[in-house]
Amino acid sequence: MEKPFAITLDVGSSLANKTGTWRTYRPQYVDRLPPCNNACPAGENIQEWLFHAESGDYEQAWRALTANNPLPAVMGRVCYHPCETACNRGQLDESVGINSVERFLGDQAIKLGWKFTPPASSSGKQVLVVGAGPSGLSAAYHLARLGHRVTIQEAGPFAGGMMRFGIPKYRLPRDVLDAEVQRILDLGVVLQLNTKVENIEQTMKDSGFDAAFLAVGAHIAKRAYIPAADSARMLDAMQVLRGMEDEEKPMLGRRVVVYGGGNTALDVARTAKRLGATDAIIVYRRTREKMPAHDFEVEEALQEGIMIKWLSTIKNMSDEGTLTVEKMALDATGFPQPTGEFETLESDSLVLALGQDVDLSLLNGVPGLEIKDGVVQVGTNMMTGRAGIFAGGDMVPSERTVTVAIGHGKKAARNIDAWLRGETYAPAPKHALAEFDKLNTWYYDDAPKMVRPTLDLARRQSTFEEVVGGLDESTALFEARRCLSCGNCFECDNCYGVCPDNAVIKLGPGNRFEFNYDYCKGCGICRTECPCGAIVMVPETI
Repeated sequence: MEKPFAITLDVGSSLANKTGTWRTYRPQYVDRLPPCNNACPAGENIQEWLFHAESGDYEQAWRALTANNPLPAVMGRVCYHPCETACNRGQLDESVGINSVERFLGDQAIKLGWKFTPPASSSGKQVLVVGAGPSGLSAAYHLARLGHRVTIQEAGPFAGGMMRFGIPKYRLPRDVLDAEVQRILDLGVVLQLNTKVENIEQTMKDSGFDAAFLAVGAHIAKRAYIPAADSARMLDAMQVLRGMEDEEKPMLGRRVVVYGGGNTALDVARTAKRLGATDAIIVYRRTREKMPAHDFEVEEALQEGIMIKWLSTIKNMSDEGTLTVEKMALDATGFPQPTGEFETLESDSLVLALGQDVDLSLLNGVPGLEIKDGVVQVGTNMMTGRAGIFAGGDMVPSERTVTVAIGHGKKAARNIDAWLRGETYAPAPKHALAEFDKLNTWYYDDAPKMVRPTLDLARRQSTFEEVVGGLDESTALFEARRCLSCGNCFECDNCYGVCPDNAVIKLGPGNRFEFNYDYCKGCGICRTECPCGAIVMVPETI
């Protein structure tokens, strides 16, 4: 006689956790961290503000954006948008033009006069911010919104720091920068220009500041030893770019050579071309692949007639401006080595663009500080070794970009606020990353990325008009709607529509859904058909 069929359950079996007779796994709604949010150095909730933008509520989108970053019109022009590199849509067709939509929202805010909401109450605490660059402005903004009285002391004649003195007008129009700075000042932030802090501790003591945030930019040009005759015209890149803010522009001549390979070198060469140089040549010791400048900026420079001599180094400069250039060759490890081959370049001026350092003299005599490799060491809370003194931006070990600096300002403000209240700031834990393979891209149509217009080449070579234009409302709206809402429910109703058991309950607009597990059989169709990967199947428990 045949034995009846039997199942033996062991602890490791998935069936051992089976509940009832119909379900081994149950669906569960989750929130995941969008890769764009994760990649943003300023900590923007990109997916949230894109959601409002694609709904056409631009002011709400701008307010969601500026909850983290007070300079969207600036950032929409100068940020190198790592968020787009991380964007999951890039694996489907092209990444969402996040930076383009950010610029549109920032420009709308300026055009329509949107203002920040002032704090409801004052803490009575006073905070000093040293430096009116991106990090200092960001910190001042967030501290003011937290109710603190903020004073910015800036050594220069204008606010903006490296955004003004390091980024040319053809990339960042000054009226845009001024408008966004003024909006921060309208919160009650006090800006004191032409005020250099010589000693931070003495300044805090004299004016009764409870805490300080140091955000001095890297304005001191690095030098290289290049033998040159007494009459040779040699300048540094910061000297040239800063001089562009004066009424009398720098006199560079017709033949300008720039030594360096970063974005600043490109900015100087392109500036020289606009000032009338017939020849603007960049000399760089490595290959294009190793050039630290961003590739799209290299391409723009080449389009404008900038010449680049790769694998070359400058040995000396004569009285007449003749440069001796040595050719380099890559060794077996890919490192450039001198070849002993030389050529000459005629120049009216040589501009060195070899990087910048920070002036740390204001910290002389401050106990407890650790300075290493020319920057101040800070803890995870952005505080230096001296209690109550925080630092960020170019002053601390980090990548030197406007976006990183703005993120530092926000992070420091939150930690300063907690420190002033005798507490420790603890950021909310992050969700798991919303990866591309968790999405159901079958539901998304092909939608080409909107391309921003550019100024015609002739005007780019002869004027300082803005090179890259912005999207109009229709194209910005289209671009926002390309967002896949990775990892977070956007109420598409797919789960509600495909459930064979009517186990999905709609909770109303903005409230998403929930599962009625009395009806759910755990088939998992809802998870499979969720476009954004916001449903997981979890084992039942006894």
